[in-house]
Amino acid sequence: MSTTTAPAPNEQATRGTRFTSWAANYVDERTSMSGLVKELGRKIFPDHWSFMLGEVALYSFVVILLSGSFLTFFFQASMAEVEYDGSYVPLKGLEMSAAMQSTLNISFDLRGGLLIRQIHHWAALLFVASIGLHMLRVFFTGAFRKPREVNWLVGFLLFVLAMAEGFTGYSLPDDLLSGNGLRIIDGMVKGVPFFGTWISYLLFGGEFPGTQIVGRLYTLHILLLPAILVALLGVHMLLLIVNKHTQFAGPGRTNDNVVGSPIMPVFAAKAGGFFFIVFGVIALVAATVTINPIWAYGPYDPSPVSAGTQPDWYIGFADGALRLIPPGWELMLGPYTLSLNILVPILVLLVFLAVVAVYPFVEAWITNDKREHHIADRPRNAPTRTAIGAAGVTFYAGLWSAASSDLIATHFKLSIESVTHVIQAVTILGPIVAFFVTKRICLALQKKDREIALHGFESGRIVRLPGGEYIEVHEQLSEYERWRLVSFEEYHPVMVRPDARGRITQRAKLRASLSSWFFEDRIAPVTQKELESSSHGHH
Repeated sequence: MSTTTAPAPNEQATRGTRFTSWAANYVDERTSMSGLVKELGRKIFPDHWSFMLGEVALYSFVVILLSGSFLTFFFQASMAEVEYDGSYVPLKGLEMSAAMQSTLNISFDLRGGLLIRQIHHWAALLFVASIGLHMLRVFFTGAFRKPREVNWLVGFLLFVLAMAEGFTGYSLPDDLLSGNGLRIIDGMVKGVPFFGTWISYLLFGGEFPGTQIVGRLYTLHILLLPAILVALLGVHMLLLIVNKHTQFAGPGRTNDNVVGSPIMPVFAAKAGGFFFIVFGVIALVAATVTINPIWAYGPYDPSPVSAGTQPDWYIGFADGALRLIPPGWELMLGPYTLSLNILVPILVLLVFLAVVAVYPFVEAWITNDKREHHIADRPRNAPTRTAIGAAGVTFYAGLWSAASSDLIATHFKLSIESVTHVIQAVTILGPIVAFFVTKRICLALQKKDREIALHGFESGRIVRLPGGEYIEVHEQLSEYERWRLVSFEEYHPVMVRPDARGRITQRAKLRASLSSWFFEDRIAPVTQKELESSSHGHH
C-alpha cells in the first residue's frame, strides 16, 4: 500500500513564488509592462483635497458601469403594449410598455433590484456633479492653461456626454416623467425650421411617441455613449500623466517640481480606500433616500401631465431656458412658422456651451501668454477670470432655477408670472452684478494679502513704546504662509504693436483693448525688496 506525502508549507510557498515570477516574466517579455508600471509608479500626485473631485467622478463612473451591467440583464427595451401583472398592486392590470413593466419588476420582484436601480441613479447624479465641480476647480485655478487646453476640451466633452448619458437613462423606463421629458425634446426638435419635423420622425420612428425611441435610447445608453466616455476618460488620464498635475504654490513647488505622493504604493492605497468610501456613500444614500419612484408616476400618458414635472438637475438649465422666453415670440415666413421661443433658447444654450469649451484658447489669445503653467492660481489673484466664472455660474443658476418656477410658485403661494419675471431679471442682470461684485472682492482680498505679507497678522496685543506711543503687535507669517500670499505672477496688458509690414491691424487693436480690460485692475505682488524692507522695519 503506497502513500503520498503532502508538500511542506515552505515548499508550497516556493512553488507559488516561482509560478508568479514565471507568469510575470512571461507577460513582461510580450508586453514590456514592467517599464510602464515603473514609470506610472513614479508619477507624483499633489496632496490637496480639491484634486479628489476628479477621483469622485472616476469612481462614480465605475459604480455606474457595475450597477448598469447588472440592470441590463433584466431590462426590456421595448415599447410593446403589455398588461402589468407584477406584485405592485396599485398598477396591476394597467396597460403599459414592456420597458415600464420590466423596470417595475426590477424594483419589486427582483431581489436587490430596487437598491441597484437607486445606486445606478445616484451614481449618475454624482458623476455629473463631480465633473461639474472638477471643471469649476480647474477653471478658477487656471489649470486649463498651456499645456492643458486640449485636456479641458476632453473634460468638457465628458461633461456633455455625461449629461446625454444621464438623459438617455432617465428616459428609458417610459413612465410619465420620462415621457414628458421626451415630449419636450420632441417639441424642441420640431421647432427647428424646415427640417425639424423630419428629424423628429427619424428619431422617434414616426409620430411621437413612436415605437422605436426606447430601443434607440437603450443602444445609446449602454453601448455608444459609454464606449465614447471610456475612450475619453482614457485620453484624459493619459494627458494628465503627460502634462503633469498642477499644484498650488508653496516652498519647493515649481513648474518643474511636483510635491506630493507617488502612485505606488502611497497614492494607490489611498485611491483604493477612497473608491470604497465613495461606493459605500452611494450605497448608503441609495438604501435610505428614494429617487425616481416610477410607480408613483405611472406609465406615460399625455392627459394627466403634471405641472410639477422637472428633469434631473443637470439638464434643468435647458428646460429653464424654454420657460423664461416671453410668450408670442413667433414669426411667419410664408407658410412656415418661425418659433423664436424655441430657437432663441437653443441658440443661447449652444453659445453658452461653446464659450465654456473655447474659453482657454480665448484667454490665451487675449493675454498673449505662451508659457507653460504648472502652478495653480488662487482665484483672487486672477480677478477678471474669477469674475467671469462667477457670472457664468450665476447665469447657469438662473436657467436652472427657472426649471422649477412652477414649484416655487405653488410652494410659496406666488403667481407664476411674478416668479418668472424675477428669474428673468436674475438670469439677465445677475451675471453682470456677479461679475463686478466678484472682481471687487478679489481685489480687496489681494490688498488684504499684501498687507498681511508685509506686516503680519493682527495679534490684538497692544504695547506702549518708551515714547508713549501705543502700537499693536503683529504676528509674522511662516515661510509657507508668506509664499502662498506673494508667489503669483504679475501680468501686463498687451501693447499695440505693428506687424512685420509695419501695419497695426484691427486684430491687434482688438487684442490690446481686450487685454487692457482683462488686466485693467490688478494688485502688484509683493517684491523681495519690499519684504526685506518690512522685515528690517519689524526688527
